[in-house]
Amino acid sequence: MARTLREVVYVDGVRTAFGRAGPGGSFWRTRADDMGVKVVRELLRRNPGIPPERIGDVVLAATSQVGDSGLTLGRDVALLAGLPHTVPGFAVDRMCAGALTAVTAGAGEIAMGAADVVLAGGVEHMGHHPMGANVDFNPRFVAERLVDGSAVTMGSTAENLHDRFPQLTREDADAFAVRSQQRAAAAWQDGVMRETVVPMAVFTDGGWQRADRDEFLRPDTTMEALAALRTPFRAGGRVTAGNSAGLTDGATACFLAAEDTAAELGLRPAMRLAGFAFAGVEPELMGLGPVPATRRVLEQTGLSLDDIGLFELNEPFAVQVLTWCDALGVDPEDTRLNPYGGAIACGHPLAATGVRLMAQLAYGLRERPDVRYGLTALCVGMGMGTALVWENLAA
Repeated sequence: MARTLREVVYVDGVRTAFGRAGPGGSFWRTRADDMGVKVVRELLRRNPGIPPERIGDVVLAATSQVGDSGLTLGRDVALLAGLPHTVPGFAVDRMCAGALTAVTAGAGEIAMGAADVVLAGGVEHMGHHPMGANVDFNPRFVAERLVDGSAVTMGSTAENLHDRFPQLTREDADAFAVRSQQRAAAAWQDGVMRETVVPMAVFTDGGWQRADRDEFLRPDTTMEALAALRTPFRAGGRVTAGNSAGLTDGATACFLAAEDTAAELGLRPAMRLAGFAFAGVEPELMGLGPVPATRRVLEQTGLSLDDIGLFELNEPFAVQVLTWCDALGVDPEDTRLNPYGGAIACGHPLAATGVRLMAQLAYGLRERPDVRYGLTALCVGMGMGTALVWENLAA
């Protein structure tokens, strides 16, 4: 039986502030699933035109699916957020691409007619569940040389990129980090983040507080200060805490809908999903993943890089973005690239990050009606990458 696939649109997306992982961070005494509940409830509040019973699925990602993020997160959060029992949910894991995988999974349901509206996102509490904790790595990975030993340490994979591309220096990485901090500071100052960041009451050692600002923001960062930082992954290396994203807690969520459903409900979607791609690379060169993923999605959509007017790339390490720029011929200072800063400034709560990229892209496309297409992309642990192309519905 032949069928016509439906177009999928992004309606709205929000996130918590991103807190420093560990005992001193905003969310240390907050449960991971409760962060998810907060963003889901905020989406429902902001979008009263979407009847909760019309939500066909809740897809939430987490890299560490244990403890307070381990109970089939999509269903867990759906029930805790007060959605009807008739709304199902599930959890996914593709490490740093978790939220984007939740989005593409939900988009598939919508395209096939299995759902009209899907709520998708991700939650990561790196303070409660550090990356790699409670993981039993198969010894064959090392014994049979299936992967290099550095592949499971993300900082080491970043040092490997510097080795593979020696023209990308520590100074280049530090300069990119300074720009990220400056652009993020300007975005907060200009009110960009206030549209997508949900304040949340959290209990800390100092009592109840309001978590409403990213904790890794360093607007006064200078090249001189970054040059003085140590290189924790390798003596004499090039990767530092200043040109990397910090370990972070946070949650994100967004509404996706069929384009015809959005029209029926009177919604004003921001973007249409034009295409997406996943790709694999050598695990020890994890940061290269967005390069083949970007090339693949451009080929799939019939677009060229010149057709893309805004790029939102994750910044786990500055060198990772620099390798993408080097391979695709994009100037790292290009104002189309991460115009509101990135993870070096705000943090990278692994499986949650993808929807942050989408929300910032949607804001940028609204501000730039002359831009027709935008791209969200990131690298993924164990040697993968993903890229999604979005069409501006305000164009």
